[in-house]
Amino acid sequence: MLKIGLPLLIWLGLVACVPGGDAYAPEGPAGFFSGVWHGWIAPVCLVWGFFDPAVRIYEVYNTGWWYDFGYYIANISGFGGFFLLRSRGD
Repeated sequence: MLKIGLPLLIWLGLVACVPGGDAYAPEGPAGFFSGVWHGWIAPVCLVWGFFDPAVRIYEVYNTGWWYDFGYYIANISGFGGFFLLRSRGD
């Protein structure tokens, strides 16, 4: 049950709120926390976007600067954090 349930739970978490999935509209744009989420799942959405053109890595209907700020904070913390974990070749 764990071998099936855990991957399913992870998959549901990743696809629950993807950018470009018609969850947002001009009347209800994505905000800061949606930007953080979309920044974290950007690599998954990039690969997924090859197979489904409706999925984007960035939500078009957003609140502007605050969405961008959350998006980039998540990208920097996720991808830039790998630099800090890399061992130095001294």
